[in-house]
Amino acid sequence: MVSDPAAGPAGPRITADLGHGGRWTSLVAHGRDWLWHRTDPARAGVRPGDAFADAGGLEECVPTVRGAPDHGDAWSRPWRPDGPGAYVECPDFRLDRRIGTGDAETVVDYRLSARAGYRFVWAAHALLDLSEEAHIEIAPGTPLRLYPDEGPAWSAGRWPLAGGVPLDRLGPSDGTALGAVIETPEATVHDGADRLTLRIEADGAPVAVALWRNLGGFPREAPYRSVGVEPMLGRVFDREGAEDGDTACVPGTGELRWRLTVTALRRGDGASP
Repeated sequence: MVSDPAAGPAGPRITADLGHGGRWTSLVAHGRDWLWHRTDPARAGVRPGDAFADAGGLEECVPTVRGAPDHGDAWSRPWRPDGPGAYVECPDFRLDRRIGTGDAETVVDYRLSARAGYRFVWAAHALLDLSEEAHIEIAPGTPLRLYPDEGPAWSAGRWPLAGGVPLDRLGPSDGTALGAVIETPEATVHDGADRLTLRIEADGAPVAVALWRNLGGFPREAPYRSVGVEPMLGRVFDREGAEDGDTACVPGTGELRWRLTVTALRRGDGASP
């Protein structure tokens, strides 16, 4: 396995498999790996254009999440190391990523290079290993778009309720699956004594956090439980048919940059009760 340089002891430590889509295989802080995993034999041998093989971890989904290509074009291609970072070449763009560390956080810097005007969606498709008691903190009343488990249609709502469902609470598996895009740059996951905060920053691009709340409702033929908290560029899952302002757009310079900051705390180590 070839990995991006990992963060030092001050911030969460990331390990990434460059040979298989740049996928994050671990996100460790205070002895806990926050990433959920699932065995899918198809994941190791995927090729561009294949259907998504869900092995958990964190996949880099770009230029779309739903739609075509399935979960984007970067997750199914090998990445290459480049100095302190790594990159992937796709037909319409190049994506560069660099993982670094601060005093108490891990910082991931991205740069997408493409022709000016290129529209795309990006998501850090992070599937988290959470208990039934975990909850998600986002400012109440934040606008959101609620999606069914399939298709492009969505309905408007306000965090944390959507259709009477409290999205901030997980609880036991109940056979439901839904996705939501919340118009916020930051979400914090609380689980026992641990807290994980994901924050996205970008100049000139809409940012959001996607929630994939699959409590045993997907896929229909063999459902399992998985929960994704996914910082995004864009406010939709599928760039096809997206309205102006709902996707990122490469400016005249031919490059768009953004930053993901990951902070993990444990109660008694600076985290609030």
